[in-house]
Amino acid sequence: MIDNNQISQDQKVWGTSSRTEQERVFLEGPKSRSFEARHAFDVFFEMIKGFRKFHFIGPCVTIFGSARFNEDHPYYRLGFEIGQELSLKGFAVMTGGGPGIMEASNRGAKSMGGCSLGCNITLPMEQKPNSYLDVWMEFKYFMVRKFMLAKYSYGFVALPGGFGTLDELFGILTLIQTKKMKDFPVVLVGVDYWEPLRKLIFERLVESKTIDVEDTKTLYFTDSPSEAALFIQSVATKKFDLKIRPRKILGEKKLPQSKTSFVENV
Repeated sequence: MIDNNQISQDQKVWGTSSRTEQERVFLEGPKSRSFEARHAFDVFFEMIKGFRKFHFIGPCVTIFGSARFNEDHPYYRLGFEIGQELSLKGFAVMTGGGPGIMEASNRGAKSMGGCSLGCNITLPMEQKPNSYLDVWMEFKYFMVRKFMLAKYSYGFVALPGGFGTLDELFGILTLIQTKKMKDFPVVLVGVDYWEPLRKLIFERLVESKTIDVEDTKTLYFTDSPSEAALFIQSVATKKFDLKIRPRKILGEKKLPQSKTSFVENV
């Protein structure tokens, strides 16, 4: 358990309120046709902005984790080291762009000269993008943000977190299970923290046949940042087919990559 003294006052309220009522109202049930159409277009244009922002990030890994751990906490350090290791393997590092483990992972990538990305969300007044992002975008809609966190990544890491982390983790696992996404690696870092979940998956879900053993084949549990990065590299690199190039006529440009890269620049 984390010591409450290690959580700042800002972090205690992170994610508990919102600067915008738009998504809440949108999800309250049927509204007028004009209201629904307006918000449908809002979602569409937010997705287009995300496509434009992140289209040329190259090989990327998304890291999920709690916003509530500050830099004195061991899990923050773990996130920092994960960011470093993934950057050394040539991956851009994408997070939710906020504080805590997200900040730590972006900070680790940045420290190694890697590409550090954030998909921020309009939540409490205290929420703002962390200071270690090369490229970031703020989203109004959780559904669009979650889409962007999944779309550009060839591997996923879950560090200790709460409802948001679990939501993002199981969203990815469901996409992989249903073949909506290739079977990219999913690494859970923090063996003790994730042990109850590991037991639930392998001793309850698999044994009850609510999932197949095949659905767990890309799951990997470890405490080692270097093992996590190596596992992702070994699985994900077999699936790269990056041939997208920016078009100057559209004002597009390639984003910076890690100084140490395992793939040829595209």
